[in-house]
Amino acid sequence: MNYLEAAQEIKKVIPEIENELKKNRKQNSYGLIQTFTDNIRLRIKQNDRNILFQCLKKMDDIYRNGDAVLKNAVEHTFIFSLDNSTAFCSEEYRKMIFSHISKDLQTAYSRQIYSHNI
Repeated sequence: MNYLEAAQEIKKVIPEIENELKKNRKQNSYGLIQTFTDNIRLRIKQNDRNILFQCLKKMDDIYRNGDAVLKNAVEHTFIFSLDNSTAFCSEEYRKMIFSHISKDLQTAYSRQIYSHNI
């Protein structure tokens, strides 16, 4: 999956994101994943679980099936923002969010959080 295919897949989950993607000056994989991550963060804050869980599944699909640039964008944008996005959630809600994140993304998260480069 490349940038354009990923953008089409994201639009299936969040049709209204199309306007944000058009406004985005960075029309590349990193800009796409940043916009998608911002929308996921908004869903977390609004407690919009139905769409949130669909978005998390789509992020996993992009990570599993995306090209190398998309995978890097997911790891360096989405994964990096998870702690910040869930910082003010209840422990129960945070656990629920993480339970909807794939094992591959959880592994990337653990690798990033527990790396010795901090």
